[in-house]
Amino acid sequence: LVQLVESGGGSVQAGGSLRLSCEASGYTSSIECMGWFRQAPGKKREGVAAISTERGFTYYTDSVKGRFIISQDNAKNTLYLQMNDLKPEDTATYYCAADIDYGLGPLVPEEYNYWGQGTQVTVSS
Repeated sequence: LVQLVESGGGSVQAGGSLRLSCEASGYTSSIECMGWFRQAPGKKREGVAAISTERGFTYYTDSVKGRFIISQDNAKNTLYLQMNDLKPEDTATYYCAADIDYGLGPLVPEEYNYWGQGTQVTVSS
């Protein structure tokens, strides 16, 4: 089993920055990929960014490329999402997720096995 705990959400004005953190515990050696997802009210959960834990390959959805950076500190079992130039459309609950077996793709929610509780990000115009 893997447990994930997110932190770092909050409220910010458009153009501002936030950094989300996700600490993993448990059977972390089983994790092959970790990702950040978000879900706004009335919308489907979407993949934002993902990173392969062994080689550090990164993946981003088009709307955040050039603004968000995903990174990991394997020694601390912690995943990060640096969010810059935030826009009101980035407002959502952000979730950290862990994948123990590749299959559907790094930004596909159904790919992931374990999820954090979510942290709210609100961007005002």
